[in-house]
Amino acid sequence: MEAVSTLQSTHQPVRSISLPTRLHPSSQRVEALLNHLKPHHLSQSVSTTTCLEAETIQSNLVVLAELYSCMEELFQSPQTQQSLLHYQNGKLVEEALCGSVTLLDACGTARDLLLALKEHVQTLQSAIRRRRDSSIENSICECDSFRKKAKKEIAKQLGALKRMENKVNSSSLMGQTQDQHLIFLARVLKEASTITISIFRYLLLFLSFPRLRTKGTSMISKLKPTRLFSSEKEQKNTNVVDLSAMCSLLERGKHSDAKVEVQSALRVLETLNVSIDGLDGRLDCIFRRIVQNRVSFLNMLTH
Repeated sequence: MEAVSTLQSTHQPVRSISLPTRLHPSSQRVEALLNHLKPHHLSQSVSTTTCLEAETIQSNLVVLAELYSCMEELFQSPQTQQSLLHYQNGKLVEEALCGSVTLLDACGTARDLLLALKEHVQTLQSAIRRRRDSSIENSICECDSFRKKAKKEIAKQLGALKRMENKVNSSSLMGQTQDQHLIFLARVLKEASTITISIFRYLLLFLSFPRLRTKGTSMISKLKPTRLFSSEKEQKNTNVVDLSAMCSLLERGKHSDAKVEVQSALRVLETLNVSIDGLDGRLDCIFRRIVQNRVSFLNMLTH
């Protein structure tokens, strides 16, 4: 994994988790992965940072998948299970289970939106290749219809993630226990949840692609990009794929024999297709990792 292999070179000095002695071997790797991701996510919010490009999101998802794998190894340790279960009758385990439902829902929604977007992109590609203006216009209308439906679902998931984030941030063990092992585990669960929420939030905003047409306007060259969200801060975020610019290329191609413009538009869509496939594959991996963690927590409570 390239993203993980460059971990040492990209590591930034941050406050490290204080590791108690004689912990599970996976603890050090968990700490390293958390400290790698924290500079990019824990101190940032959607209102103050632009959406990440697809390649960056994929890279983060790769590291996140390894983090969950290492956490899974940590959760299999008898010492870990004993510490988690003995604190307030497994309160930390129950909180993790509750949070996993929200994360799985957001992950599943993102995957569904990616697959739907892929279908629309492929339809638009086909219309462009046929050079039929009516087909292109119909494809744009279908994309706008999908955009409106996606807006509601994305807003719902962002709201759920925000509520989970508030709940996670309000949870603390400081002053309640002297068990350094338990404090370490609680911090791992908290930071992993916060980072996952942040990455999923960026992904959902990435899927807030520009609107492809404005009301009452049929000329593709006059299309203006608008995001799914209306706030000024969110409007500043821009998607890595500028679909309106692509449509301008198509308009120039309509009035001349400019095959270059059409080919440029197709390349933009193909880039989006590749990004969608990459993100879907990474999300599938994350989904399975979170499910595995959830099963481990359920087994702790039932055994």
